[in-house]
Amino acid sequence: MIDLRSDTLTRPTDSMRAAMASAEVGDDVYGEDPTVRRLEERVAELFGHEAALFTPTGSLANVLAVRSLVGVGQEVLCESSAHIARAELGAHGAFTGLTMRTWTDPRGQVALTAIEGLFAPDMGPFFVETTAISVENTHNFAGGAVLPLADLQALRSWTSDMGARVHLDGARIWNAHVATGTPLDAYGAIADVVAVCLSKGLGAPIGSLMIGSADAVAEARIWRKRLGGGMRQVGILAAAGLHALDHHVERLADDHANARLLAEACGVDPAAVDTNIVVAQRPDAAAFVAAAAEAGVRISAVGPRAVRLVTHLDVSRAEAEKAAAVLAGL
Repeated sequence: MIDLRSDTLTRPTDSMRAAMASAEVGDDVYGEDPTVRRLEERVAELFGHEAALFTPTGSLANVLAVRSLVGVGQEVLCESSAHIARAELGAHGAFTGLTMRTWTDPRGQVALTAIEGLFAPDMGPFFVETTAISVENTHNFAGGAVLPLADLQALRSWTSDMGARVHLDGARIWNAHVATGTPLDAYGAIADVVAVCLSKGLGAPIGSLMIGSADAVAEARIWRKRLGGGMRQVGILAAAGLHALDHHVERLADDHANARLLAEACGVDPAAVDTNIVVAQRPDAAAFVAAAAEAGVRISAVGPRAVRLVTHLDVSRAEAEKAAAVLAGL
């Protein structure tokens, strides 16, 4: 079975398992796990920020990051199919009391004119105040679309003028970095807080990080514990993340090439596939998914008329070619 449902399905390589087995550990709630600290310091430096916090999930990293910018009864603006709006089970409102409004772009892009129209500064006791804008790069449900750096920089300039702040959901920022050559610190510079994931394209079994100022991360550390995310000898997991940063970033280009191959098989213009996700329109999405599974290829329905395919570390070129032949014949 060739599994293209998600890049979260990867399994640790033998060399990653060896790094995990030999990791030096301590109690992370006490801030005493040296491997976690190395990971946090390294990732913060990569993105040009002061500090980072290791979390078990990307959703928790996003909740902590957005909460640091948006208070109870305030709002964050995001694209309507953003992960924080669509796929985090309402956690932001449920746990931190914020509200959310959205703009819509078929490619998940920074629609600055729409954002300007939605933005609500402090207008007194009758209106919810906008305090942050959230952007997702790459954008999951827009087919792994990359947000151009120039658009992100324009958003950053505008929010600075307006007194608002920016959250970057960079779960797959590594894919954007490899696809465009944009330095990670350039992406870091457009946001006050960033969330990045190690367990998608980079192939670690678990782990994400919230990145920001030292003060924001110190407060997030308290909230991580409050929300049940305090961890103990977790250096064995942080070691997987460090190994992934050393060995699995540049190879993402292979996933991108495999995704373009699959796109063509599904009738999607390969030039429209920026990274490792393909979203294909199918009038019979559920039936197409079932037929693909019967033929040995697992994919996902992401709507009644849309299917998603995701390439990753555990799908070789030969397997991508085999899956493409199967899908083209359905």
